[in-house]
Amino acid sequence: MKFKNQVVLITGASSGIGKDTAIEFAKQGANIVLVSRTKEKLEQVADELKKFNVVTLVCQCDVSNKEQVKEMSKLVLEKFNSVDILVNNAGFAIYGSVSDLSIDDIESQMETNYFGMIYCIKNFLPSMLEKKSGHIVNVASVAASFGLPGIASYCASKFAMLGFSEGLKHELKNSGVGITVVSPIMVRTNFFEHPSFEKMPKFSPTSLSSKTVAKAILKAANSSRLEIIVPTVVRGAVWFKTTFPYLINPILGKAFKKQLDSIK
Repeated sequence: MKFKNQVVLITGASSGIGKDTAIEFAKQGANIVLVSRTKEKLEQVADELKKFNVVTLVCQCDVSNKEQVKEMSKLVLEKFNSVDILVNNAGFAIYGSVSDLSIDDIESQMETNYFGMIYCIKNFLPSMLEKKSGHIVNVASVAASFGLPGIASYCASKFAMLGFSEGLKHELKNSGVGITVVSPIMVRTNFFEHPSFEKMPKFSPTSLSSKTVAKAILKAANSSRLEIIVPTVVRGAVWFKTTFPYLINPILGKAFKKQLDSIK
């Protein structure tokens, strides 16, 4: 993996997966564009990156706002002309049944998780195509393959991300621009700090560190594959669910529904 002097833009870069991804790319000598809604936290990350002697640009931006993304992209392209790697990592979930969630709750997840990705791609893809190089890494979840009670709207946003990425990958064939989705299982980040997760157990024994996912993102940035599932063994579960849905869906549905009912 050779990322020295490449420009890497990371959304949701103020903490968790985004922060660790910035650190891992900076270790490789990449120049980093940090994007998030919270400028103070981004500046803290930028301070941590100083020891790697790379160029760092802090951009406060809510990716769910298309006008903010447009302005952010202008700033980035004025400084760097293009980005080499775009990491669409910003995302969140609100836990609860569809009947209990408001329409705003559901829309907000789609606006950040899915449309935030769309806005970034639409603003940075043209420059990638012009120079015939670049890679887009979309950070999804295994929830892109499993529709689960309690996080139906989050699953929908990740299903959409994976489907869009697959279609775009076909369109980008022979363009020099690649796209790969990274789909991890549960990750130990502040993702679960939303009040809706208050009564849920925060992490399972099989949860991943954000650094593990960050390393998978670096791998994805050089990969020709559509999707990298983390850990790899979970790909077997996805295959099994797709091949034998009548066996797997009832088991998963019952387990997650039981958890959802227990907190009502």
